Amino acid sequence: MNKKMIVASIGNCVHAAGIYNFSVLARKEGYDVEYMGSAVPLKELVGGIIEYEPHVVALSYRLSEEGAYYLLKELEGIIKEQGFSDIVFIFGGTVETAKAARKLDYISKVFDGSEEQAESIIYLRNIEKGVVEDGMPPQSLRERIEWKKPFPIIRHHIGLETIEATYEDIKVLAESRLLDVISLAPDQNCQEFYFHQEEMPKGEDGAGGVPIRNEEHLRMMYEATRRGNYPMMRCYSGTRDIYPFSKILKETVHNAWAAIPLTWYSQLDRRSDRELLTAIRENMEAIAYNAEMGVPVEMNESHQWALRYCSDVIEVAISYITAKVAKHLGVKDMVMQYMLANPPSISPMMDLAKMQAKIDLMGELEDDTFHIIRMVRTGLLAYPADMDKAKGLIASTMFYGSFLKPDIVHVVSYSEAVKRATSKEILESIRIVNKSMEIAERGLLENLHEDPTFKERLEYLKSEVRYLLREISKIKDVEDPLVDPEVIHLAIKEGLLDAPGLKGFSVAQGNFRTEIHEGYHVTMDEDGTILDEETRIERVREINRKKQGAL
Repeated sequence: MNKKMIVASIGNCVHAAGIYNFSVLARKEGYDVEYMGSAVPLKELVGGIIEYEPHVVALSYRLSEEGAYYLLKELEGIIKEQGFSDIVFIFGGTVETAKAARKLDYISKVFDGSEEQAESIIYLRNIEKGVVEDGMPPQSLRERIEWKKPFPIIRHHIGLETIEATYEDIKVLAESRLLDVISLAPDQNCQEFYFHQEEMPKGEDGAGGVPIRNEEHLRMMYEATRRGNYPMMRCYSGTRDIYPFSKILKETVHNAWAAIPLTWYSQLDRRSDRELLTAIRENMEAIAYNAEMGVPVEMNESHQWALRYCSDVIEVAISYITAKVAKHLGVKDMVMQYMLANPPSISPMMDLAKMQAKIDLMGELEDDTFHIIRMVRTGLLAYPADMDKAKGLIASTMFYGSFLKPDIVHVVSYSEAVKRATSKEILESIRIVNKSMEIAERGLLENLHEDPTFKERLEYLKSEVRYLLREISKIKDVEDPLVDPEVIHLAIKEGLLDAPGLKGFSVAQGNFRTEIHEGYHVTMDEDGTILDEETRIERVREINRKKQGAL
């Protein structure tokens, strides 16, 4: 039987919008709601309670703190007289009237209007399950996602200049209840030299993140999350010694998921001096360890290629390869990051077509043993230095990103291009994104799959990607070439996987330029002719033959 609820604005408060909207949410969550309306005298409210016998009574009063306290205190006496002790009383009002409600123990939950819609719905669900007090939400990624549906879980990173400042701001974030995952961003010294601290450049502590130097620092950061809605914690994987650092993160911050590239932090991008093939093997070892420990893994790969201006085809192909590698290495839950507006000039429709191609192709690998978790975010290169414009950017990208039905929204603060985000900018950014996605869910993009331009681009992309993957598979005669480290290494070295942003300093070739054409990202030759994959690969092989002939 559904739980019953009475909803009313009491006293002489005629405000109806908030309490009526709450009654709508309650009905959608399966409650039988008796909406008594506004300006309901306490005597009439009590009569309704006696007649209707509700499990929950939701009250509102928005006029003054003093008036709210007077009415709620009077109601407290009536409750004792009538024996309403088994009923759950909740209150919604302004920040001012909520202060009065919080002084009274019989009020189980107080909403002051600052909450996100998700918090109200989750509370209603908990009452339905018989849970009145706010408990600790699930502490594993898959369970947290299921618990919060239909809302995505929210992630943001933080890494201030000092341990102390970061610790205090993490506490603020946890108490806000707006985040589900806090990503710890260590400084560059930590990411590269945690196990070789004698090599750390002097004077660069706190550059790019929080100066984590030992396990106690990590445990301290995790302890800061043990309040509010108990957000899970994860930490950047580092650019060196990724495997041993994974072990430490598992033990100290209970890493919500690991983020490990397949090819990066190597001679490919010069963020590490590891030879590319060695890096691929070491990265795969770290992925396999996390898989064995049951830690979900984010393959931090394809968007890195897009940040170096690879074509849409190459970006999608690399997404498929990384998913195949993750499954091969035993990953059960793979987090796939869909970085929108990357490159910044891509059109929203073509951006979504590219991401849908990833979803479709990687989806072919999913089964009972392998699940892909969708995470959307705004592209780093798109952020303007004008923070007001950046607010517009995160609102718009997450609006259309809702089309992808994300499990996780990776919010990146509007201050990203100007300064590192404190709890202030982080919470403001999350509220912007939450409102944007709330509006998007009312309907606009749900029929995009039927748009002929979208469908044509989607099918063309998938066809081109399949061709590229077949050509990569021919590099070496092995059982499963797309998960073979040498094949992946040679695909980059020979130019089948390539990006112009890697030209000149990398083991990659950077043979062809890429540009936006009709909203999407294509490969072009020097005279501006668009190259399909068959033509591009023929040109690549011709370049390689000439290089061989010159030796």
